[in-house]
Amino acid sequence: MTTAAALRPRTAPELPARLARSAAATGHGHQLRTADVVGWLAERARAHRFAVRRVPLDRLDGWSFAPDTGNLVHRSGRFFSVEGLSVTVDEGPFRGWRQPIIHQPEVGILGILAKEFDGVLHFLMQAKMEPGNPNLLQLSPTVQATRSNYQRVHRGARVKHLEHFTDPARGRVLADSLQSEHGAWFYRKSNRNMLVETVDEVPPDEDFRWLTLGQLGELLRLDHVVNMDARTVLSCFPMAVVEPGALHSDTEVLSWFTAERARHDVTARLVPLAEVTDWTRGASRLERPDGRFFRVVGVAVEAGNREVTGWSQPLVEPRGTGVAAFLFRRVGEVPHLLAHAKVEAGFLDTVELAPTVQCTPENWDPLPPEDRPRFLGPVLAAVERGSAHYAAVHSEEGGRFLDADIRYLFVAADEDTAPLAEPPGYHWLTVGQLNSLTAHGHYVNVQARTLLSCLNSGAVRL
Repeated sequence: MTTAAALRPRTAPELPARLARSAAATGHGHQLRTADVVGWLAERARAHRFAVRRVPLDRLDGWSFAPDTGNLVHRSGRFFSVEGLSVTVDEGPFRGWRQPIIHQPEVGILGILAKEFDGVLHFLMQAKMEPGNPNLLQLSPTVQATRSNYQRVHRGARVKHLEHFTDPARGRVLADSLQSEHGAWFYRKSNRNMLVETVDEVPPDEDFRWLTLGQLGELLRLDHVVNMDARTVLSCFPMAVVEPGALHSDTEVLSWFTAERARHDVTARLVPLAEVTDWTRGASRLERPDGRFFRVVGVAVEAGNREVTGWSQPLVEPRGTGVAAFLFRRVGEVPHLLAHAKVEAGFLDTVELAPTVQCTPENWDPLPPEDRPRFLGPVLAAVERGSAHYAAVHSEEGGRFLDADIRYLFVAADEDTAPLAEPPGYHWLTVGQLNSLTAHGHYVNVQARTLLSCLNSGAVRL
């Protein structure tokens, strides 16, 4: 005899329409005009003491190079470490190398709290300081914390609003997926990207403000305002994209992507940092002799409104401004994005879907044109002409990277620039197809998710 049980809908059919209404609500939200957000961030920066100064790696408080491995580790054994990575790949001009990499096996929470005001969903955003941000303070999710942070290994204050994301009974989960971080600088790092709706009263706090999705879209047109952790959560919002069809069916897209994962022969294994012999370790930093790619540096931080008001840590400092661009075309009036199945050494599963172009151009200057990233020429030409459909410079994860800037772009293409018959490793996807894949972990990489957040929020309309 079966027990009677109430069945529930498998999806929330009303949610995409609610998100669309929020995306259409621009200019003014429940608390703040969009035009006043930058001023509010500046006011919060003045309200607290923030300072970041460089210090030599061998003088970082609480950090040291382990005598047996040379790894840069924290005395608690938690947070993260800088270790070595040995990589071999089967394609490209670089088939094998060693490098430093951030190893942070714990999963963090990136959570945005949603609440309805006057019939419109708003999202609780935090004015958060990160030592690697060029302007220190940017809009972050409601909660942005590693497990070490929210378990208070640092013995600091509790993470505000964490309970909404650790106690399912506190609200309604609208989106929840594990997503990767930068595969070139992190080894198999994942964060839980969450959107949770509450009906509870949320105590006011001067460092938090409720904004609509449309307001966030307006702010994504500005440089250095919405941080990476907020952008990746926005990309996971389950938006409804009306599309009569696509160049490739969903099954064809998944089959192509599965084949891309299966065909690559990639080996990436952690090794002691002391064995990364083609990098030099001085008292102040760890870097390549030619100065390319990135270096590891140390900083001492003061932050009056953080859970801990002062600390030291290493940061990865990229060399040069990166470029991440989707080429797009309309096929039967439906916008399509040219996605790249990109291998990155730190990925959990070989490849993820990346923008058409994702690189730091200066790193490729010494190579002949045939070895440089495909489609880089048309993207740089659009930057030079100022003809990109969308262009903004956004910062990457300011808690681990110092002045890591990427110029994000959407660039219109035609048959001569990007034919519908894709080269190996590339595939045309609709916006809806890409958005649907963010419901699952490790399909869409962090740079592509930033560009998707611009589409979800209305910052870009193709």
